[in-house]
Amino acid sequence: MFNDIGPLELVTIVVLAVLVFGPDKLPKVIQDVMRTVRKIREFSESAKADIRSELGPEFKDFEFEDLNPKTFIRKQMDNDELGLKEIRNGFDLKKEMAEVTDAVHSRDTDSSTSAVSSGSAASSGDGRLDMTKKPEEPAKEERPPYDADAT
Repeated sequence: MFNDIGPLELVTIVVLAVLVFGPDKLPKVIQDVMRTVRKIREFSESAKADIRSELGPEFKDFEFEDLNPKTFIRKQMDNDELGLKEIRNGFDLKKEMAEVTDAVHSRDTDSSTSAVSSGSAASSGDGRLDMTKKPEEPAKEERPPYDADAT
């Protein structure tokens, strides 16, 4: 419940409690707080039991933590009935990333993709694309191509 409270914060809370309530009243205040927390827990557990009994026997495995969307999704993703583990394991990300890298650097072994990449105007002699070159500008007397759909 209080996993993110460090030792310095805990000491600060204790010192403030002693200053606010005083050393004489502090044990009584702690008992009252603990009694209230126990009553809240008992009320919560009885409410859960009442809801489970009203839902019927088909919901006997119902967990209230499943109402949290993160918990529900995590539980459904871990469920092996859907076959998601096989799908997830079927993807080899390293192989796919290597294929993408090879495609970007024009190192494909397919003849169709290498023919397309070798026919491009921006490729250099070693088969790599030269991204630093600027595209050729048309001569000043030439007009740029007209695209009827763009206007």
